[in-house]
Amino acid sequence: MQDGRGLAWTRRFPVGPAHFRVARRRAIWKPRVEGALERTLAENAEGNLPRSFDGLRVLDFSTTIAGPHCTRMLADTGAEVIKIETAEGETMRTRPPLRNGCSTAFGQLNVGKQSLVLDLKSAEGVEAVRRLIATADVLVENFRPGVMRRLRLDYASISDINPKLVYCSISGYGQTGPSAELPAYAPVIHAASGYEMAHLAYQPGRSRPDYCGIYHADVLTGVYAFGAISAALYQRSASGKGQHIDVSMLESMLSLTLNEVQWSQFEVSPPQRPMFGPIGTIDGYVMVAIASEKTFQSLMQVIGRPEWIADPRFAKYADRRENWAGLMEGVEGWSRAISTEACLAALNEQGVPSSAYRTVREALADPQIAHRGALAEVEDGGGSFKVLNLPFRMSGARVAAAPRMSTLGQHTLSHLKEIGLSADEIARFSAQAPKSARG
Repeated sequence: MQDGRGLAWTRRFPVGPAHFRVARRRAIWKPRVEGALERTLAENAEGNLPRSFDGLRVLDFSTTIAGPHCTRMLADTGAEVIKIETAEGETMRTRPPLRNGCSTAFGQLNVGKQSLVLDLKSAEGVEAVRRLIATADVLVENFRPGVMRRLRLDYASISDINPKLVYCSISGYGQTGPSAELPAYAPVIHAASGYEMAHLAYQPGRSRPDYCGIYHADVLTGVYAFGAISAALYQRSASGKGQHIDVSMLESMLSLTLNEVQWSQFEVSPPQRPMFGPIGTIDGYVMVAIASEKTFQSLMQVIGRPEWIADPRFAKYADRRENWAGLMEGVEGWSRAISTEACLAALNEQGVPSSAYRTVREALADPQIAHRGALAEVEDGGGSFKVLNLPFRMSGARVAAAPRMSTLGQHTLSHLKEIGLSADEIARFSAQAPKSARG
């Protein structure tokens, strides 16, 4: 943003609660460097760039996946995230892989966060939280609706302590309504949202829904929460006021069913065969996406059927939908006679979008992952492991996972001192804290 004298202004997040400091800096012209857009995260991580949320303080009451994924995104973009846990630690600390009692699954979701142990069932613990809230910019929680209210830590109870606080609640169905207090985990939300039955409709000859092992609802909801928090912070920069954000896992999952939301309102005839699926090769399967006229025409050249471009069965999109099974049988007549490698080489040469079906291990070994700096090495009490960095790169800001995990309760004493607890009060807290939190 510039003023009338050509001077650039930047808004900076403070350590305290949202007293935006507006600092003026002179605009500096720099010549365009060839290949600048190819800068990788590894190059950015050397410390030459600021981070978008530097100076932002986040109190993280969330557990398992959705909330921690959101706050991990905030940490990677510069926020000071203080994770509040019980003396036993949150449940994800016990999830495999475990090395020397340290979980890499927990690490992937919580790297870059500080750890503060408090007993929220005690009056002293709640009072400590209320003091911390006065210093915070953002609070994230994913308890079942009503839990924070019973602790007197809901938005209505604490907004007067810090009117600039952005308070984000994540739950299965939202904070109010007939389903609000129902227990919910990602697999339940997958079923409740219609997602699983929509997915099943693309599996010919099947009537039983799939088992669930990948938790789309958690990750997706965490990303929506991150976006909502960012929007609220931007609004606060103008209004000076915080607000309550209510994020629903159910509605997050419904957003994945873009076509089905419309098809549920109108009659649409499905094609004879799902339009995106595997084609077989001698040694595996390949996904081919025929998503445009050019793609279709190029694919017909690849499989040696250029005459099908003008064939009345396939010439127009509507015709292809009606005769999709016959079209794909023709494609597989070509692909089943060659290897996956040869199939991909032919498709790529003609610009047809395609990929082999890979394992996660194979995907992580892709040279593109290394080029992008998509993995970061993290240290914890069990050694080193790799976590995914966020999937976006910024030319003017550093986005990266922290290099080391905090131990349980590591920052308890420093934060208790910061909020003004007496030596006796800190001693009582320390007696209940893990050894790592006792100084």
